[in-house]
Amino acid sequence: MLYEKRFGPYFAEPVVAGLDENDKPYLATMDLIGATSSTEDFVVAGTCAGNLYGMCETLYKKDMGQEELFETLAQALLASVDRDALSGWGGVVHIITKEGIISRELKGRQD
Repeated sequence: MLYEKRFGPYFAEPVVAGLDENDKPYLATMDLIGATSSTEDFVVAGTCAGNLYGMCETLYKKDMGQEELFETLAQALLASVDRDALSGWGGVVHIITKEGIISRELKGRQD
């Protein structure tokens, strides 16, 4: 979505995550001009996407359990946003399963 109001455009990098009709994970993202990318393992977006991509490549393994996946996501997210001044002070991790969605809030450094 590109929208210009007064000073410049608003940019969005949406991430689409869920389960398909066979209960298999589906992940996709779009870049700032709308080009889509889907994958089988992980997608990243945002101002710290470069840092996140490197952390996810290092920490991600296939077929992780819910707790191991949450811990991996938390470590990757917090390590990445600590190195990017525009990213904020934490994040929210959503784990999507057949039974439902588990959401947990992460608190980052506040300095």
